[in-house]
Amino acid sequence: QQSNLTSYGVTTVAIITLEAFAGMWINAFILGVLGIGWLKKKTLNSNEKILLFLSIARISDLCFSWTYSFLSFIYPKYLYIHPILQLALFFQAFFNHCNLWLSACLCVFYCIKIANFRNSFFIYLKVKIDRMVPWLFLVSGILALAIGIIAYNVADKPHCNNRNSTGQGNFGSANIKMDKHFFPSFFLTGFGYAASFTAVIFSAVFLLFSLWRHKCKMQTNSMKDLSMEAHIRAMKSILSFLVMYSINFVCLVLKMVYVTKKGSYMTFLIVVFQYTFPGLHSLTLIFSNPKLEKTLLKILALERC
Repeated sequence: QQSNLTSYGVTTVAIITLEAFAGMWINAFILGVLGIGWLKKKTLNSNEKILLFLSIARISDLCFSWTYSFLSFIYPKYLYIHPILQLALFFQAFFNHCNLWLSACLCVFYCIKIANFRNSFFIYLKVKIDRMVPWLFLVSGILALAIGIIAYNVADKPHCNNRNSTGQGNFGSANIKMDKHFFPSFFLTGFGYAASFTAVIFSAVFLLFSLWRHKCKMQTNSMKDLSMEAHIRAMKSILSFLVMYSINFVCLVLKMVYVTKKGSYMTFLIVVFQYTFPGLHSLTLIFSNPKLEKTLLKILALERC
């Protein structure tokens, strides 16, 4: 049994290591391109600011999540040294929710900036959205910090199961027994996921409706304009995120169910997808952004030469 656990752990760590470093590389590319542009022009538009902070959040999320998984499989004893487990869960929860909220903010920003509606409140948001972006960053950070503090407190409760155990392979909470102390954390985590998921759904619906209206007008006038292209690019980004986020939301629910299932293959599949999500969605964002796409194609063309 020990050998099976070891092989399971090594296989899992190898796969999530490849996924984590691929995701960090993709987001480091976004960070590098936008960071260099910021240094040259001394300014960034609101869309690029969101992408910049989102890439930082995803790099940090992947880094801390990978470190936690690596320790839980290879050196599980270190997780029982206070406060390593508490800090690991705090940073993992904080950057994970920064990632989710900033992704939702990006979808909402695309919707407000690109969609065309005559509603007075929507027009007000369209005018003020650039000034609201820093406040969106602040709110996202505060919410993520609150979740991180709750995760730290839950891990710090004196209900750890077998603190001196050397068991491996528990993705969820490093052998912490699931009891009533977990429910506040799970409730707030689920609420955060559901709220950001709802924001993405509404953004996709409004933008799709705006695209449909705009397409009808263009068919009447028999012409194509830049607004149509902007709609389509934004829809590709939001719909791809909506599909991946839907699967990610299901994975969160399943992860809560399987949090105490040691070495479960369902848990393995859940974590594998959750490591895929930050890199895959960022890759979609690159090909939805003309500046990032052009830079990436240039780099790939130079490597071929």
